[in-house]
Amino acid sequence: MREATAVGFWDSSAFGNDDAADFAGALDETTAQGRIEMVGAVLERVAATGLAEDLDAGDAPRAVAAAALVAAQCPSGEPLCSTFGPSTSMPQFPGYLRQLAIVALDRLVTPPSWLADAWENDPAWRRTVNDLRNVLDPPQREALFDL
Repeated sequence: MREATAVGFWDSSAFGNDDAADFAGALDETTAQGRIEMVGAVLERVAATGLAEDLDAGDAPRAVAAAALVAAQCPSGEPLCSTFGPSTSMPQFPGYLRQLAIVALDRLVTPPSWLADAWENDPAWRRTVNDLRNVLDPPQREALFDL
């Protein structure tokens, strides 16, 4: 299992690790359409994986970063202010990536998950993922019908 304190993870932000920072760099080096494809591809790989423990080690943190980029474009999303995130602006992501990001995040926190295990004792990382999830799929504040 990879430890959150190991080399490669330096903070609990979506881009606070080597894999996500490398992903940001690769996003900066491609076209707008390439950015959409890269974000979609990592979210799709993670969402389609049967168990979170079966994920490619680098895909897990890249998927959190990709979900943060998608969440930043949601109505209640905040601009991504990370020293380690992409320096180029992101194109408008297609709507289906929002649902794919939700499924990918859910996969990453569903046991068994080395990423969730690695950050088990870090409430800041759990808050980061929870906040992303809530921006992507806001909890319903009121009932549609009185029951």
